[in-house]
Amino acid sequence: MTRYAFPDNFLWGVATSAPQIEGGRHEGGRGVSIWDRYADTPGAIADGSHADVACDHFHRWREDIELMRWLGINAYRFSLAWPRILPNGTGAVNAAGLDFYDALVDGLLEAGIEPYPTLYHWDLPQALQDRGGWGERSVVDAFAEYADVVTRRLGDRVRNWTTINEPWCIAVLGHEEGHHAPGHKDPAEGLRVAHHLLLAHGRAVRAIRDAVPGAKIGIVHNHTPAHPATDSHGDTDAARWFDGFFNRWFLDPLFRGRYPADAVADRIASGHLEGPEMHFVQAGDLAAIATPIDFLGVNYYSRVIMSQNVDGRPEAVKAAPDHELTDMGWEVHPEGLHETLLHLHREYGPPEIFITENGAAYDDPPGPDGLIDDVRRIDYLRTHLSAASRAIADGVPLAGYFAWSLLDNFEWAHGYQKKFGLVAVDFDTCERTPKNSAHWYRDAVAANAVDAAATPSTRGDSRVFDSRN
Repeated sequence: MTRYAFPDNFLWGVATSAPQIEGGRHEGGRGVSIWDRYADTPGAIADGSHADVACDHFHRWREDIELMRWLGINAYRFSLAWPRILPNGTGAVNAAGLDFYDALVDGLLEAGIEPYPTLYHWDLPQALQDRGGWGERSVVDAFAEYADVVTRRLGDRVRNWTTINEPWCIAVLGHEEGHHAPGHKDPAEGLRVAHHLLLAHGRAVRAIRDAVPGAKIGIVHNHTPAHPATDSHGDTDAARWFDGFFNRWFLDPLFRGRYPADAVADRIASGHLEGPEMHFVQAGDLAAIATPIDFLGVNYYSRVIMSQNVDGRPEAVKAAPDHELTDMGWEVHPEGLHETLLHLHREYGPPEIFITENGAAYDDPPGPDGLIDDVRRIDYLRTHLSAASRAIADGVPLAGYFAWSLLDNFEWAHGYQKKFGLVAVDFDTCERTPKNSAHWYRDAVAANAVDAAATPSTRGDSRVFDSRN
């Protein structure tokens, strides 16, 4: 049996986001977000649901901290809801919103858990969207103002900050393909949004450094390695296209101060850009985007296999049979995490890397004994953590791992149909029940290691974490 150990100072955590777990839509002075408006649109959410209550973390955050304490983790990645703090996006600050996060931070620290807040996890105030949202350059100033407000209140205790989660998803899923809020289908707008997100990140880094000297600051990128279906020129070029579109478009400006030339050419060829110049890029923008960061957050779930279709266009092809896919339809490919970490380290050289999300969606019902024996999730975590440990041995400055997610939650356009949690949530009662994966993860945290050949065991108890008990 091979045991994969982690450094003594390794951070073990879990991750969530405010719009997916918080609820309290109409409470505490919170404003409306673009995801509130999107979920109110008939047909936008697969199961017709919304996140008005979600996991009710707004009321049950103390209970959730107790869950984290029980897991033994020493770090928690969560997001702050911009509309809870600045209901109109700018201007008047909602004191009750800041008070909520102030209490959450204090509770985490009292439990020995380091807060790792993300400023933006997709819930733009609707008031800003009404003025053009991320498609308008003015949102950059609004985000810098928001970053300043938050960090001046919490920065005396919070030293680790993430600016934006997954700019690709915001730009492409939200503005180019229409699958996420605000539901636009405009590739040209998507490119502007991507640039404004990166520029907002750079401006926020500077605002945070002014407010919190010595803070450690990063951004989170969802990295997906692209492999060609065959060694043909067409398939190889399709993989190059995807890497430029998905990965390098967001990483090159951060670390190299420029957009990748081949990807720009691809966008011109597709008609999404008019000519070689991107008119929305102004003097000084790329220098601001490339403001040095202290760490890169990496969300990894799977790889993509690319092929050139009969029309000559790149397309993703199925990589594995159905029984090897998660409920999201994603291939389980832990080697891709090892590949991703080495690639980021060697190509871009961030001072530190955190795996800020990694997990799998499986809907495993309770057994007759009440236990949720989610062996597939345990195997997913085990194999990916083994890959992470091997990356550390290969020289990657990997400093921590945040499992996605602490709780089953509102999974965006899928509603409540996709379950990533270590802890099950009854969305009628909001009762929390740790799955066997939570018990497994607790053991891994305690051991600071995972056994590669370990067989998942059915153990634990059916205790429900409920603040009312």
